[in-house]
Amino acid sequence: MTETTPGIVIMGAAGRMGRMLVQAVCDSDHARLAGAVVRAGHDWVGQDVGHAMGGPALGVIASDDPLEAMARAQAVIDFTTPEATLEIAHLAAQARAVHVIGTTGFDAAQLERLVPASRHSVQVRAGNMSLGVNLLTGLTKMVAAALDDGWDIEVVEAHHNRKADAPSGTALMLGEAAAEGRGVTLSQVADRGRDGITGARTEGHIGFSAIRGGDIVGEHDVIFAGQGERIVLRHMATDRMIFARGALKAALWGPGACARRL
Repeated sequence: MTETTPGIVIMGAAGRMGRMLVQAVCDSDHARLAGAVVRAGHDWVGQDVGHAMGGPALGVIASDDPLEAMARAQAVIDFTTPEATLEIAHLAAQARAVHVIGTTGFDAAQLERLVPASRHSVQVRAGNMSLGVNLLTGLTKMVAAALDDGWDIEVVEAHHNRKADAPSGTALMLGEAAAEGRGVTLSQVADRGRDGITGARTEGHIGFSAIRGGDIVGEHDVIFAGQGERIVLRHMATDRMIFARGALKAALWGPGACARRL
């Protein structure tokens, strides 16, 4: 590993996803851990990240100063919260660092606030960083385009009991793909909650159902239900590390995208 090896900063390094991102970078022959950022006042601040994770020293000290950490890096990987991500986007733009965004739960206004920073640094944002889910997204769009409104579309997702947002970012990504395949706007046809006497389903609507329980990593079904038949597209994640590896690939791709854009 040399100084020319792309340096990666992990935001929220002490969290469950953050730890996996640290591990993915350290396991890679194509990247080096340039920084690990945690919230101000966290126990990790000032500690070697490896020791803080219960292992050998990694030579990287956890910090609560993201801009200082980004000064030594080419990319930052961010699975935090929408408001934190907006601040990180501003700092990544200042540092001209690639910003890989795995954060979910944005509203439309927050997504608009990401745009100015994207003019100064490359942003890679996805509701799910796994290759399989992104393939599922493409298949969902293709099937939706092939079927008419007589086929009801329902996105069913399941996650662990600590997940804060629903529907998941992945479910919404799949819903957007289905809407795009049908040539409609998701916000105008989404049915995101049913309770009580709701009446018959509206033709052409795209429904969402969310399950929370245990330690489910992530399961997503896109159901196309017609008269007398159903098509079910499914992805099941059994190892959270797939998201970390996907995010790392995006971080390593980003500098090349930046060079091509200049």
